[in-house]
Amino acid sequence: MTVNPTTPAADDIRRRREQHHEADVVVVGAGIFGCAIAYALANQGRSVILLERWMKEPNRIVGELLQPGGIAALKRLGLGHCVNDIDAIPCKGYNVIFNSSPTLIPYPTIDDNGDVIYAWSGSGKEGKRPEGRSFHHGKFIMQLRRSCLEHENITVVETEVVKTMRGEFTDQILGVETRTTDKNTGEKRPDYFFGHLTIIADGYDSKFRKQVLKSKPVVKSKFYALELIDTELPREHFGHVIIGRNTFPTLLYQIGTHETRALFDVPTGIPEASPAAGGVRGYIKNVAIPALPASVRPAALKALEDGKIPQSMPNSWLPASKQDANGLLLLGDAFNMRHPLTGGGMTVAFNDALLLSQLIDPSRVPNLEDSKAINEAVSIFYWRRKNVTSIVNVLAQALYTLFAANDRQLRALQIGCFEYFQRGMTDGPCGLLGGIIQRPAVLAYHFFSVAFLALWLNALAVMGSSPVGILKAPLALIDAVLILWRASCVFLPLVWREGFQ
Repeated sequence: MTVNPTTPAADDIRRRREQHHEADVVVVGAGIFGCAIAYALANQGRSVILLERWMKEPNRIVGELLQPGGIAALKRLGLGHCVNDIDAIPCKGYNVIFNSSPTLIPYPTIDDNGDVIYAWSGSGKEGKRPEGRSFHHGKFIMQLRRSCLEHENITVVETEVVKTMRGEFTDQILGVETRTTDKNTGEKRPDYFFGHLTIIADGYDSKFRKQVLKSKPVVKSKFYALELIDTELPREHFGHVIIGRNTFPTLLYQIGTHETRALFDVPTGIPEASPAAGGVRGYIKNVAIPALPASVRPAALKALEDGKIPQSMPNSWLPASKQDANGLLLLGDAFNMRHPLTGGGMTVAFNDALLLSQLIDPSRVPNLEDSKAINEAVSIFYWRRKNVTSIVNVLAQALYTLFAANDRQLRALQIGCFEYFQRGMTDGPCGLLGGIIQRPAVLAYHFFSVAFLALWLNALAVMGSSPVGILKAPLALIDAVLILWRASCVFLPLVWREGFQ
């Protein structure tokens, strides 16, 4: 039951939050997911305590692109205003530059219900197209936090969470113990916060993950970031993916009126980034920047002049795992991550927050102390979220594998992928990337369409145009089997892990 914030009962609930540190829900981490779930539950009349170690504006190099599917979820959460007044830039899709050849992949045409018209086929020439937004991550976070600070059902506390607290005779999590810094003396004192449900969303480097999950993130590369000032991108309002002949993927997207983010993917242990080759800076300067569009290179070189190793973030893959609540849920990047190549992380987070809040709405779960009802809701959440997350996660991992191709079969698939886009088959793939299409079958259709196109192109290349080329048909057939096998090895394990486990 929702309590009117002006009633004596509401005043008592607020007093319990602020003085006794007791609430319906304790949320750890005022990041993307933490703010979203705190706000969603508070809108339902739940009493929420939101804990964050540092309330100052964060400086991160990912979480800067919000796909159209994430925008839609943000609006449904009541937080759509958070992309306003932060110098956010409209994003209309992707410009993929493969070996200096550009292919434009705009977000798809949609009907009045927001459904993609050409999900299975090519692309619409005219019609309404959704947009994403790109921005400085810290500015967006501060908007989310401001919304939580202004909500009558949320109390935000700057404090460091050190451990969870269990019941004396059960394994039920009752809340968390923290260390709060006295702003006058600088002394840290112990503090305690209690909730019927504790939600931990402490990010990619979660210190509570081991307590809940058995799996660990897999990291095979890092993104190193430069901020380019007043550079000219080949296509305005499009995110750029650059794939050179000898480079790993580089992303370019505008995050402000004057600022453009450049992210350089550097796999672990590559010779081009060894100390003898000048390290990461050497790889960026000598290999990656020369592959950028000519209009971007001067700003990139200037951004590298400070002599520092650019700020970096690990590119992690952490498939979601089932969890029993016991009063505690681990969510956000602490729970599930994918390669940030496709910019799908925040879309997953906002859709997760929306779905979970619906499943534990007071009309369905009146009492958050009802562990059976919570566990049933968490089980439904785990499987139902896959309509969105399996697509975003599989695409991120599969496309990174193709774009960073390191063997002959993967390069054949890479060529097939770009030819597929150049033939105008863009609405379905970009609708999937944008979190607009939430049907895994569409993903499977387009992936294997790319694979079979790759087989055909490779066969033509092997046999050539010579009259005796037909004699090479057996070689083309062997290649076809190897390429199809490689495609299956990339795609099917991801689908199985993300969609069926």
